[in-house]
Amino acid sequence: MDFLRADDYWTARLVFQRALGVIYFVAFLVAVRQFVPLLGANGLLPVPDYLRAVPFRRSPSLFYWRYSDRVARLAAWTGLVLAAAVVVGLVDLAPLAVAMLVWAALWALYLSFVNVGQTFYAFGWETLLLETGFLAIFLGPASVAPPVTLLYLVRWLVFRVEFGAGLIKLRGDECWRDLTCLYYHHETQPMPNPLSWYFHHLPKPLHKAEVLGNHFAQLVAPWFLFFPQPIASVAALFIVVTQCWLVLSGNFSWLNFITIALALAAFDDRAYGTVLRLAHDPTTLPDWHAIVVLLVSGLVVILSYRPARNLVSRHQLMNYSFDPLHLVNTYGAFGSVTKTRDEVVIEGTEEAVLTAATRWREYEFNGKPGDVTRRPPQVAPYHLRLDWLMWFAAFSSPTYHEWFVPLLAKLLEGDRTTLGLLRTNPFPERPPRFVRALLYRYRFTTPRERRESRAWWTRRLVREYVPPVTLRGRAGG
Repeated sequence: MDFLRADDYWTARLVFQRALGVIYFVAFLVAVRQFVPLLGANGLLPVPDYLRAVPFRRSPSLFYWRYSDRVARLAAWTGLVLAAAVVVGLVDLAPLAVAMLVWAALWALYLSFVNVGQTFYAFGWETLLLETGFLAIFLGPASVAPPVTLLYLVRWLVFRVEFGAGLIKLRGDECWRDLTCLYYHHETQPMPNPLSWYFHHLPKPLHKAEVLGNHFAQLVAPWFLFFPQPIASVAALFIVVTQCWLVLSGNFSWLNFITIALALAAFDDRAYGTVLRLAHDPTTLPDWHAIVVLLVSGLVVILSYRPARNLVSRHQLMNYSFDPLHLVNTYGAFGSVTKTRDEVVIEGTEEAVLTAATRWREYEFNGKPGDVTRRPPQVAPYHLRLDWLMWFAAFSSPTYHEWFVPLLAKLLEGDRTTLGLLRTNPFPERPPRFVRALLYRYRFTTPRERRESRAWWTRRLVREYVPPVTLRGRAGG
């Protein structure tokens, strides 16, 4: 079936798959380090409880056959090893069937984590990785000609990512329409990075130009992905450049990186030849593989109906899956932009009796703002799941977030796995007797304040978020 061959995209497929392998590696590394503390049998939202409450058909996962923390770690390490094999090129040396099995295993393993991960895995880039990973199963290794229908489905995916995000902005916050959202966004985004302070202090006309560029990248450029070359490559280049700009200005896990990887698949070998020349042997497209590709392509087209309808709906859904396998989804980000930044700060004390003079010490998180003199760190593409949810916690009461009170209990117990998710433990000898949470209003310092205080942030107390709590029977010794 020669009509399915896309020989001019051999390099594009290789670059795309290696980039996706890196993202899978990061995602499984996050699972290795964070899944058990957050979702293990003794985690903040234990997976065994979820498995008892939710049937398999609603949330398919390998963990329904058996779950233990050891099994979860084994699954995460298996994914990590398979992703590494993709990155170093071992999978490209394997026969077609073996390569497809490796990509299928990566997808099935990560689906298993996402579908039991509850709120800790409820981010748009989780389903984006799954949808991208599903398409990658059928692209084939280096010895096989790239199937043209799958390459266009990859473009269809990046189109939905960008166009959906653009539409949700226009339909959402007015500041996207009057071009003022970036007056606030760099300061109030979930997790600023080392350059966010500088981006925040750019001149306001430049902020408006950034928003215009964002609108063009998300609402105009994606349409040209479906044009002949070199137009498609130019459109992809514009998307890559704007995504790199976002990487420079904030920490958004692997959202920007996987969008870049998808856009890289739209360049043909001629475009890559200007910077990257790779020789390869002649390729084939076995008939059985071509048939599978056509069947999968037809399935994705059928499943695209509801996501496509969602794009034109007045009630557009953002980051939503229409099926439990997350095969074809909707995407979007920052339909509204917060104008101020509130942060929940957790403190503890060893004192048995609380007074006005009680000395409280703060817990410091790895990524989210805390100490005002600490420069925001670079985290992405790594994902700090607890830090991200702490940003959401500031928008509502602690009882709304079912993981928050268990977090306080773990700190009172001095739970080592939970403390491993934090940057500092102010009570290394023994757990505190009491913990509390305060809500602070943060803002970036001005350049003058920065010169005088050397601080990146300034903050003021808004209110008590959670009053002092202790474990039963501990207060008073």
